[in-house]
Amino acid sequence: MDQGQALIEASWGRPVFNFSVGPTGLTDPTRAALAGPVLYQYDPAFLQLYASVVRQLGRAFACTEVPVILHGEAVLGLEAAAASLISADDVVLNLVSGVFGKGFGFWARRYAREVIELEVPYNEVNQPDEVRQALRAHPEVKVVAAVHCETPSGTINPIAEIAPLVRDAGALLLVDAVASFGGMQVEPSRWPADLVVVGPQKCLGGPPGLSLLYVSDRAWAHMESNPAAPRASILSILDWRGAGENSETFPFTPSVAEINALDACLAQFLAEGSEAVQRRHQRVARAVRAGGRALGLSLWPRNEATCSDTVTAFAVPEGVDEGRVRARARATMGAMLSGGQGELTGKVIRIGHMGPSAQPHTPVLALAALGNSLRAEGFPADIGSAVEAALAALGE
Repeated sequence: MDQGQALIEASWGRPVFNFSVGPTGLTDPTRAALAGPVLYQYDPAFLQLYASVVRQLGRAFACTEVPVILHGEAVLGLEAAAASLISADDVVLNLVSGVFGKGFGFWARRYAREVIELEVPYNEVNQPDEVRQALRAHPEVKVVAAVHCETPSGTINPIAEIAPLVRDAGALLLVDAVASFGGMQVEPSRWPADLVVVGPQKCLGGPPGLSLLYVSDRAWAHMESNPAAPRASILSILDWRGAGENSETFPFTPSVAEINALDACLAQFLAEGSEAVQRRHQRVARAVRAGGRALGLSLWPRNEATCSDTVTAFAVPEGVDEGRVRARARATMGAMLSGGQGELTGKVIRIGHMGPSAQPHTPVLALAALGNSLRAEGFPADIGSAVEAALAALGE
């Protein structure tokens, strides 16, 4: 057994501080709600709850359109969005600045006539000027796909600047905002976007099991005109339109326990208020970045202005095994950190600070655990300076 595996096994069963990129863990009200009664889906009490949750989600989206809930983890929503919104005649412009953007192209190619990719290095973001030029060069583009927070890279794409360009070009904008919604400003109708997919397991602090969708009138019209849009399928968005508004049957049994939990998540988010939530995430993110630099690390994003407020990615120092670093942090200090994904595996180490972990203790505990593990790998991490820098940033 190698040292890394031994460290992993040594940590099994121990309580942890969850500084991963999600699922982020549950707050006490959400945990209690998840353990609540699982009602028959046509019980009047559940129908009333479902309708209330849809209304709360609309408030969280800051939209007048009625949102849609699909009953499966957010990857279901993303695949369903590709299957429903992209028709066989459509040309798709896929904006790629990371692993998730690249991955969406796989689904897009399954349904589109053509997929054009505008790709940048995975430590950068898609620039509005380049998007404008691509749309001018390809006026046939009907759908533009983008990722708001590229979680594996710790970057944020400027959707608020890109969205008007897409609308002016007469195209539809599909956005993956799974790792930003509930922690950063995500206002689909104001951007404007046409189909936005989010999930409860990141910044809302819920369990993974639902896809939450904003759908514009333009997107509904395009899906309804798409003869290949799924119906009578787990991928069907059209089948769930209006669910919870009346006594019509659900397409299939909804995830009752997950709806209970989402009710609690949304209630907490709305009670705190979106601006206060965003300030909390900004404050913690600023402290993690400052502390990480003082620890001796470099940010993975080339430009700090593009860093996400929900996850921070640091470049793994030369000669350091990030798998062992994370395993040691988990085994010795009960701190769960995240590594890289796809082609970033082994290149980045990430601290998630979203939802329940977007709290003032996160920078101090996460950086101390990370620094201690880096030292064991021979990297001269300055833990004292890191903690001082994080505390100073928290006080700004």
